[in-house]
Amino acid sequence: MKRRQFVCMAISATLLPGMAVAQNPAMIVHKDPYCGCCGAWAKAFETAGFPVKTRNEDDMDAVKDRLRVPSDVWGCHTAVVDGYYLEGHVPLEAAEKLLRERPPVAGLAVAGMPKGSLGMGSDPAASYDVMAIPKDGTKPYVYMEVRPS
Repeated sequence: MKRRQFVCMAISATLLPGMAVAQNPAMIVHKDPYCGCCGAWAKAFETAGFPVKTRNEDDMDAVKDRLRVPSDVWGCHTAVVDGYYLEGHVPLEAAEKLLRERPPVAGLAVAGMPKGSLGMGSDPAASYDVMAIPKDGTKPYVYMEVRPS
């Protein structure tokens, strides 16, 4: 390594710790106080670097209605992140793609509680769709397919 390269690397290394690092947006997870899988789902997002605040709700239907989540895609918990909702067991990859691409949708949804989805245990045979819910009220469409490897 040349002396100039070494000096540049040394200076960069001393500056990096003080520099701001891009961070995932904060997330609020609304959940039933007695649901364990919701906590496991939220923990996975927290582990991935999302600041997560969990709110136990007595009336999840009211939360979903307030956010205008269509009832045919309701899951067990509802998260809000950076202007979008994540309904049910939306995988981390789908949420990251949503936040990166920023399509004109209200949010993403995984209806029900599919076996093997994030927070519902590991199952290599997991197969379900992540639906995108357009803001304009048009029909939801498949945003991401989760299929066995």
